[in-house]
Amino acid sequence: MSRKTHKITAAVLSAATLFALASSEMSGAFAQEETAAPISDTAQEVAAGAPAPVFVSNEIIQPIPEVVEEDLVEAVVVQEPAPTPSAGSLNELVRKTSTDFSLSEQMQCLAGTVYFEARGEPLAGQLAVAKVVMNRSDDRRFPNSYCGVVYQRSQFSFVKGGRMPRINTGSAAWKRAKAIARIAHEGQWDSAADDSLYFHAKYVRPSWSRKKSKRATINTHIFYR
Repeated sequence: MSRKTHKITAAVLSAATLFALASSEMSGAFAQEETAAPISDTAQEVAAGAPAPVFVSNEIIQPIPEVVEEDLVEAVVVQEPAPTPSAGSLNELVRKTSTDFSLSEQMQCLAGTVYFEARGEPLAGQLAVAKVVMNRSDDRRFPNSYCGVVYQRSQFSFVKGGRMPRINTGSAAWKRAKAIARIAHEGQWDSAADDSLYFHAKYVRPSWSRKKSKRATINTHIFYR
């Protein structure tokens, strides 16, 4: 082979090699374009300058509280009970005790019993009557509520036909009865009647009294356990 032919052959081989390399690069570029994932909306937003969303992959430390039925009910603001006023005597405590409040059904029964059974008695006697109602409600031998105790058949003479008579709610006696009921219910003052479950007026002598333990005599009432 001549020198000229050899040069032509080498040039042809070199051109063929360059063309093959160029074709390979072009094919790779096309392959990349064909297999690239489409750009998501989020990526487009980030590219436009919007803040990228943050995804938390770690375990949440504080568990989400379980929703219970009570959480679905509208919250009710509960007022804190008024602090117990300090007093050196029951009379002073009654004077300092607010009566500007509405009574629940149970407290109405308790205050009503004080009003009808002992409004003519000294405050200690009124408190003792309230204690009897409370003690009975805690004793399994009697109904377990103030109203149940008061309306139990043949227990309190002021109850007529299963009903309490009308109360003069504007009277000073009723305000004292409300104060006594609150003091007794909240345990603000000790009573000489202590754990008594029964009482009667001094001018009567029921047969059952001989079988009971006497706790106290306060003015015209005698209290027993």
